[in-house]
Amino acid sequence: MPMHPAAPEDLTGLVEAFAQCAQAIVDLGHTCREEDFDRPTDCPGWTVKDQISHVVGVEAAMEGRRDPEVALDRHAHVHGEVGRQNEYAVQARRRRSGGDVVSELEHVLAQRLGTLRTPGLTESSILVGPMGQAMEAAELLRERIRDIWAHEQDIRTALERPGDLDSAAATVFADYVLEAVPELLGKVGFDAGTTVIVDMTGPIVGRAGVRIGADEHGEPCAYAMFTGEPVAEGEAGAEEAEPGSMTTISLSTDALTRRAAGRRSVEDTVYHVVGDEDVARRALEALVLTS
Repeated sequence: MPMHPAAPEDLTGLVEAFAQCAQAIVDLGHTCREEDFDRPTDCPGWTVKDQISHVVGVEAAMEGRRDPEVALDRHAHVHGEVGRQNEYAVQARRRRSGGDVVSELEHVLAQRLGTLRTPGLTESSILVGPMGQAMEAAELLRERIRDIWAHEQDIRTALERPGDLDSAAATVFADYVLEAVPELLGKVGFDAGTTVIVDMTGPIVGRAGVRIGADEHGEPCAYAMFTGEPVAEGEAGAEEAEPGSMTTISLSTDALTRRAAGRRSVEDTVYHVVGDEDVARRALEALVLTS
């Protein structure tokens, strides 16, 4: 998907993006008063300190440091096994001060960067993932950058300290969103002939879209747009779609990424539509990658 600036693809660039967004959380933590750590965030059930605890727990586990066994409290925001696993690190640090958890993250981050900057490590080197699974280094870094940057933005929103919307980590998350647009919107059930374009207006600028056509059996089929690939025979490009069937949704990097992270409802998302308002709303309802 066309995007500017582009997301890093090489190992060095990915490691630096990871280092920057993780360090941003450390820096934000060091500016917090103890009451700031108790502020609720857009991540359901988690405070600022809980967000930091989550990041610490994941990164520490990949360095072989396991938290002590704790009994989980019952929480309405915990769903499924992944949610339960994420909650253990938070629960293990509930009685500790926010400043102590920030200091732990600072220590763990130094260890992680030592691992990720090991001489000879390449994009395809195998490392231990968050759930103990084997992952290629580049894939792992992209996953961790997306998670940490989303939580950085949760913390910034809670503290009312916006920033890093044009960072390398932000480009990794934004690229992930744009790549997912055709698949997510292709599942909405739009009528054949409908074209939907998502236009990210900045500070990261990018575009993705989908055109609903028909396969050889006449069944609706989603075609990704702006891929750089030749248009299939018989399929119209965006410029050829009938004007009445095209809907363009324009929104900022912040608005798009917060919506895609499941942190902001459609009602609370600022966007501009050229075309069908109902199509735009249905598209935005579907545009969620995490919960």
